[in-house]
Amino acid sequence: MTKPIPWTALQILEATKGELLCGGTERFFSGVSIDSRRIFPGDLFVAIQGEVHDGHSFVKDVVESGVCGLLINKNKADVFFSDVRVREDWRQKGLLCVAVKDTTKALGDLTAFQRRRSNVSVIAITGSNGKTTTKEMTNGIVSRCFGTLATIGNFNNQIGLSLTLLKLNRSHQWSVLELGMNHPGEIRRLSEICMPDIGVITNIGPAHLEKLGSLKGVMDAKAELLENIKPNGTVVLNADDPNLSDLCRRTSKKVLRFGFSEDADIRAISVKKKRFGTSFILSMPTETLPIDLKIPGAFMISNALAAASAGYLLGLKAEDIKAGLEEFKSVQGRMNVFKTKNGIHIIDDTYNANPGSMESAIMTLKSMKGEHRGVLVAGDMHELGEHAESMHKKIGSVAAGIGISGLYLTGRFAGSVAAGAQRNGMKRRDIFTGTKQEIVENLKDTLGPDDWVLVKGSRAMAMEQVVQDLRDWADI
Repeated sequence: MTKPIPWTALQILEATKGELLCGGTERFFSGVSIDSRRIFPGDLFVAIQGEVHDGHSFVKDVVESGVCGLLINKNKADVFFSDVRVREDWRQKGLLCVAVKDTTKALGDLTAFQRRRSNVSVIAITGSNGKTTTKEMTNGIVSRCFGTLATIGNFNNQIGLSLTLLKLNRSHQWSVLELGMNHPGEIRRLSEICMPDIGVITNIGPAHLEKLGSLKGVMDAKAELLENIKPNGTVVLNADDPNLSDLCRRTSKKVLRFGFSEDADIRAISVKKKRFGTSFILSMPTETLPIDLKIPGAFMISNALAAASAGYLLGLKAEDIKAGLEEFKSVQGRMNVFKTKNGIHIIDDTYNANPGSMESAIMTLKSMKGEHRGVLVAGDMHELGEHAESMHKKIGSVAAGIGISGLYLTGRFAGSVAAGAQRNGMKRRDIFTGTKQEIVENLKDTLGPDDWVLVKGSRAMAMEQVVQDLRDWADI
């Protein structure tokens, strides 16, 4: 395995504009780490102050383990250097210690420096829904032809972005990155760090409204990506999303549009839904070819088109784009379908939820269950602020509208979802509200062969517990 690009002490000082407290500038480091449990002696340890843990609490541990480089907050320096024994021990070891005002910002500065000094090109993907799936699809396409580094899982905040890009080595040609956010300015900072060559916005929807206020607030926050795309770069936008049409006029960058719309450059035509997948004709400016996706949900086509757009911009062959899409498998917790021994189908879409993704998942349940019984198990959608009650009611109405047999609800807004369902004609006896454990126990008494169960909720609701409990029971 090729090792990450090494660091010199002078590069660390240049990148962070930090103050050298001790140690010589002749030192070099094999990598950068923020985890005291998994750090190597040759790494630079960056002490991050998080909401739960403060990395400064582990400084003495990492020094004792043999680490010879530290990046700490200036306001913590006195804690260490006031102890004469510690100060003398560090100096005798030749330990490099650099102080900065904010180690989280400094980590981002190191990452930006890393991105500038590497030869890698960057595809950055954001949007209200579909980011992780689109990133994985894009990586599947690009990695067929290039040495590629991609965001692991959904490590899409500044820490996650840094942990990804700091792994760059000389064999990497492209990096496929997911950028997430829940407040204004976050995408600006992330894109400032990674400087995309290609920026993809999958869609704009009602997510993180608690801090963004409105759909316009979401759009403005996502539009921050446009500010830091390289001058000769390209913006990839969803032609089917009316909220993104205005962004075409906001940017001087080249724009490539994807979608079902006739105005799209990369289109899906002749769509055919299948119970466990979808097929369509991928139409690109140069050629068309059939695609057979092995994952359920019509909304997955949009993610595939966004990924195909990136492949097209890279000049990849159509057969490589086709192969990358057709070999894609669902990300854990996102539209995973399990058939149990007793014939029950469980759709695990528990990784996260917002109104847009919840509605798409419900429509997928409708498509997959066909004439069989369908059940929705739903937890709260978080970060909706003053819109929470109305949007939970809407989800209840949507669920009732597809003719599900049962609605199982847990969380603070369970009553709101139930009210919306009843308003759209669902009988109260078909709605169950309780804890996750109570829901599972009730389902054990009501589910039968060929029933379909969709389980979904925001990350903090940990709805995957319901999936696991049902699978443990049904597969006995």
